[in-house]
Amino acid sequence: MAGATRPKLTIGFSTLDERYRNITLPPARSDREILIIVQHSGDQPMGDVLAALGAAGRGDIRVLELRSKGVAKSRNVALREAAGEYLIFADDDIVFSDAGLDEVCAYLDSNPGCDFVLGQATDPAGVLRKKYASRPERLGLFNSAKAATYEMVVRVDASRRKNVWFDENFGAGAVNYLGDEYIFIVDLVRAGSLAMFLPLTLAAHPVESSGSRWGTNADLKARAVIFSRVFGWAAPFVRLAFGFRHWGRKGDLRRWAKFVRG
Repeated sequence: MAGATRPKLTIGFSTLDERYRNITLPPARSDREILIIVQHSGDQPMGDVLAALGAAGRGDIRVLELRSKGVAKSRNVALREAAGEYLIFADDDIVFSDAGLDEVCAYLDSNPGCDFVLGQATDPAGVLRKKYASRPERLGLFNSAKAATYEMVVRVDASRRKNVWFDENFGAGAVNYLGDEYIFIVDLVRAGSLAMFLPLTLAAHPVESSGSRWGTNADLKARAVIFSRVFGWAAPFVRLAFGFRHWGRKGDLRRWAKFVRG
């Protein structure tokens, strides 16, 4: 895109090996670019991704191949490579709302002091995936933990300038397989950025996701580590409050005691 007008929005898909075939490509637009970042673990060549997606010849799409594991690494590549003013992150099972993306870009255009917007998403039937605030609210340490990556839109230059990136020790593919989105928002806020939730529907996603997992000791352990990363010495107090709030999900005193201790 050298010499071209800067796109307003980059849509950054992160996927793994042949799962790129699941991607539903948004329609081509002159004010947007699409990055498809494939973490390829096989020994054989990856093949022609655009041809496989029926998008051969589309000049708005770039495909990048990574020889790495961990979705946070892929998100960071999207942040480094994005040509757009704004970047929304995507998995390979996301369907975006074109109108929602236009609305969030218009908001960021009108609010240059805002560096980050968290929107909302539905399931494939159009039902909101979780309970969202009904009005805009400023994000901080205590109201952004349920963020999903495909709800997140960041002002690219602000993130780069403030040196805020995804913590590659967290997220799918890492030992601590949850929390990369939450930690990114917290780091951005601590760097001085204004981050906002807006009740704008940006995407549709299947009902199940890693962030809704509660069933195993590993899930609780992963959440405990997230709170240690975010709150430091105060993490046990936050975990205690969190445990009281969510006791009904897994009411096992021994497990929750271990969770509070980290």
